Amino acid sequence: MKKVGFVILTWNSERYIRNCLRSILSIDETVFQNTVIVIDNGSEDGTVECIRSECKGFARSAHRYEFVTLDRNYGTTRSRNIGLKKLLEVSPDTQYVCILDSDTEISADALKTLTDVLDKDTLVGIVGPRMHNATGVYQVSGRNFSTVTEKFCKVIPIKQVKEYGERREKIIPAQGTGVRSVGYLMSACWVVRRTVIDEIGPLDEKIFYAPEDLEYCIRCWKAGYKVAYCYDADILHHWQRLSRKKLISRHNYEHIKGLIHVFLKYKYCFSAGKLWRSIEKQLGPEEVPQGY
Repeated sequence: MKKVGFVILTWNSERYIRNCLRSILSIDETVFQNTVIVIDNGSEDGTVECIRSECKGFARSAHRYEFVTLDRNYGTTRSRNIGLKKLLEVSPDTQYVCILDSDTEISADALKTLTDVLDKDTLVGIVGPRMHNATGVYQVSGRNFSTVTEKFCKVIPIKQVKEYGERREKIIPAQGTGVRSVGYLMSACWVVRRTVIDEIGPLDEKIFYAPEDLEYCIRCWKAGYKVAYCYDADILHHWQRLSRKKLISRHNYEHIKGLIHVFLKYKYCFSAGKLWRSIEKQLGPEEVPQGY
């Protein structure tokens, strides 16, 4: 039996959290022993009531469940770290940690495929699935390391410039099978080897909202572990895209602050080539993405 710990962060997630939790409840208890930690970031809608109503389903199952409510929105890193700490307290023998957004729905097949990747390749520290929205559109969820060049090009309202920025972001083909190394994975769905968390520590709380996923994946690579995208695991992600709803917003302000923090921490800015070459020297050229 595989022991998986889920850490789910909610914030005004009334529309999605019920289906997210029910997707976990549907996972076969004879194959996976799940511990689910939900942390609410001070929601002001009906999220808390939805979560509490779903407690009854967990009470009737073998899956363990804990719910933590916070008095306000502490961002993604501090809140998820509270969840990670709680998870490892109540389930110290957890083998795999699944960081999951509240607007996702996961299946037993996807979870098995992702944990199998970690079992088969001990160099993989974090693995993530393909993600599509309700209309079947797939996200670019496995990406190259972000740079100022790519981010700047993507906001310029000129088609050719935007397309150039998007090409710099993509590091693997849109379609494929099997497992491919990527720079980082969007943290809407990660499965992380427990021992990797023990080794590299929690999320960087100097980042409030984003790009906590970029920073953690860089840290994973630098510790000698790969970050992998699995074409054969597929989950639903309703993809709220909070940072794109308004050009000027706290989300975008915090995202820019977070990016600056990452660029200063890892000493790169316009190109991630030097960073990749140091990783390639450590792991070998066959283990890193080609064409970075």
